[in-house]
Amino acid sequence: MDEILHFIAGKRVAGVSRRTSLVYDPSKGEAVASVVLGCKADLDLAVDASLKAYETWRESSLSKRAQILFTYRELLERHIGELAEMITTQHGKVLSDAEGEVRRGLEVVEFACGIPHLLKGELSDSVSRSVDAYSLRQPLGVVAGVTPFNFPAMVPMWMFPLAIACGNAFVLKPSEKDPSLAVRLAELFMEAGLPEGVFNVVHGDKEMVDAILLHPEIKAVSFVGSTPVAKYIYQRSAENGKRVQALGGAKNHMFVASDADLSAAADAAVSAAYGSAGERCMAISVVVVDDLVADEFVNLVAERTKNLRVGSGLDPNSEMGPLVTKEHRDKVASYVDGASMEGARVVVDGREVIDQLSPGFYLGPSLIDGVTKEMKVYRDEIFGPVLSVVRVSGVDEAVRFINSNPYANGAAIFTRSGYLARRFKREIDAGMVGINVPIPVPVAYFSFGGSKDSLFGDTHMHGMEGVRFFTRLKAVTERWFEEDSSASRGVNLNFPGTR
Repeated sequence: MDEILHFIAGKRVAGVSRRTSLVYDPSKGEAVASVVLGCKADLDLAVDASLKAYETWRESSLSKRAQILFTYRELLERHIGELAEMITTQHGKVLSDAEGEVRRGLEVVEFACGIPHLLKGELSDSVSRSVDAYSLRQPLGVVAGVTPFNFPAMVPMWMFPLAIACGNAFVLKPSEKDPSLAVRLAELFMEAGLPEGVFNVVHGDKEMVDAILLHPEIKAVSFVGSTPVAKYIYQRSAENGKRVQALGGAKNHMFVASDADLSAAADAAVSAAYGSAGERCMAISVVVVDDLVADEFVNLVAERTKNLRVGSGLDPNSEMGPLVTKEHRDKVASYVDGASMEGARVVVDGREVIDQLSPGFYLGPSLIDGVTKEMKVYRDEIFGPVLSVVRVSGVDEAVRFINSNPYANGAAIFTRSGYLARRFKREIDAGMVGINVPIPVPVAYFSFGGSKDSLFGDTHMHGMEGVRFFTRLKAVTERWFEEDSSASRGVNLNFPGTR
């Protein structure tokens, strides 16, 4: 069985800790590798390598950084098939979805290629007599990212390309459930010309995360994961004087208005709910539908859901793969049990495929109608292929219902009315809004993030928010005197003015 090692100072290293964890192929339900679970001593090795590399990397020209990023982008494109297969083997999502994930990560690399422009400051000439003022952005030092299992390529690539382009050294702690891809991403960056030690990967569990939060040389932490962990990361980072952005959980709603194209809305709901087996922080997990069209809409969604092909992600005929672990699959299935006991109607029951496709970690798509806000299937972030239907009377009730949820990552509306769409986007409390778009994930030059219990910290990820997060703003006020003139104008204890 392969052992997945840390990547420190340009090479794979076993490190100090001897603890390991099994890595599974979810489609087969069997262990395919083990990953080392690092400790503080392993993190120290990575941070020491980062500090050494940072002293030189921070002084590298913006043109040199951009050149390396352009080369990295070409290498990622060339290896996209290999990277997608690595994702599918350890996460389970189908190959086409895995390739789409890599491509969305590539968008951030492409955005980072423009770092000479992105790091331009501002200048004001003659703010006072013979005085100019300008700003510049400088790197923070060693920064870290802690990323989840559901997007082993895209989420890390929301972080490290921009952090490194800004002149920082980066330490990545990927999920121990599917850790191989992170090491491969680092190796390809080295092949592109990145100096050793600028990008390091350490594996581990909570022990490693806590070591990152406590390490005095790590200046900023970027995190994506569940809300309880995001809140913990945010609090511990702040207590230790670190800059932090922590994206938490989600319960994304899609409102289907009475005037919507129901066929298009049903296609969108099924695609957004069951893609990647629902293991997306931007998956639609609740459809809020107008009572006037609810019966017809549920029938359309049920028809599409029943026809989805569930199987191995490596099978080109599969539309939905397994869940990442058996424990997670069983937990998601329990919500379908609970919904039925609480009085909801299970229209499509995904539990039926569990025995058929065993020993893989499979669960078919489930559609549950008649859900209310008191039910556990609604209250919790399920993170699996379970779509709940809530019936409301018009847009006013829909907006009130959605805004009452503590999560606020994304929300969408399907309507033919520009008036309804405008009302919805202005009144809804969510960080990302889709209008006839079910998964409103922003492109790389905008920024990704929610609000309320879906975001801890002030900045979103990638786009200009990412550049700001990974740099420190410095303002400079500058005055020069003629060489043959007297610099002294006498002592003046008044507060300096600009006139």
